[in-house]
Amino acid sequence: MIKKTAPSLPIKSLVDEATLAHIRQRSDFIGLALVAHAWGVIFLAMALFYYFPNPFTFLLAVALIGARQLGLAVLMHDAAHNALFRTLSWNNSVSDWLCAFPLMARTDAYRRYHLLHHFNTQQEDDPDLILSAPFPITRKSLWRKVIRDLSGQTAYHQRKAQLFNAWQGRTLQSRVENFGAKMKGAILTNAIIFASVALVFHWSFYFILWLLPFMTWHMLITRIRNIAEHAFVPDNNDSLRNARTTKAGWLMRSFLAPYWVNYHVEHHAIMHIPCYRLPFLHRSMIAQGLGVKMEIAANYWDVLNHAASRHNDDDKRGTIVHNGRKRRSRLAGNFSDGFSPQSR
Repeated sequence: MIKKTAPSLPIKSLVDEATLAHIRQRSDFIGLALVAHAWGVIFLAMALFYYFPNPFTFLLAVALIGARQLGLAVLMHDAAHNALFRTLSWNNSVSDWLCAFPLMARTDAYRRYHLLHHFNTQQEDDPDLILSAPFPITRKSLWRKVIRDLSGQTAYHQRKAQLFNAWQGRTLQSRVENFGAKMKGAILTNAIIFASVALVFHWSFYFILWLLPFMTWHMLITRIRNIAEHAFVPDNNDSLRNARTTKAGWLMRSFLAPYWVNYHVEHHAIMHIPCYRLPFLHRSMIAQGLGVKMEIAANYWDVLNHAASRHNDDDKRGTIVHNGRKRRSRLAGNFSDGFSPQSR
């Protein structure tokens, strides 16, 4: 049993019973439609470059695909909360094969990790505290992280660590079995993606319009999402202010914040509701007069400006200070996400 240490508000203080009944409804049709939408955008972006090959359409396709890869991770996250589909079996199987495995993740492993974050949000036992505590940082430091993300360094180190972890065991047989158990879904789904794009477009599209977006733009916007959600929040012990909701227009939703991932205060307030119910919950909480108590950012630019507002860039960049205690983290200043193990 997970011990809860993070503060929380009674759900009845956030919304009335009728609203709660509405936002808890899950639809298999909508869940499948969102997954289909993500894959549809990915293949349409590939088609855009295939039929109109030029530098602009290539960069546009990379950004769109990277954003929908994050979108698949968001939908996997919903499934980890048993919120994408009505049954646990669908949340596990559909999420694994259509969302998690293509991104080299697993729904069950992510679920175990992610629930610890929810029960201990911004507290000493929050496994994601190392992601938010170092901020704010300097502009130089932020730019170094951007360069690492866009150059593929972040993804390379993530995948290297993942493969090394999968290849563990005392004997060759145990190593092979462990590797197969952890990676066979990722290998099979990526083989299907390779075959599909080779059949429809060209074999090279798997590398330039699947792996490249995954290792570059997807890494960067995952970092930005992480920063926006919990970095430099005003009160770690206030459940409406230890997470952040960031307003996002259609452009940001297309390229940076897919499938309502920007409504993070609302998600932490009632974590088992589908992502497509979050805007309704947001409006309901505002109508309840809770808006003045919630941590809400005007846009992602404001968040990044605040995130890079520190003036001195010294050797304390990797030091986490929490409850008066300092500790060093190898992850501080170098996010490694992909939704596994990091949290939404």
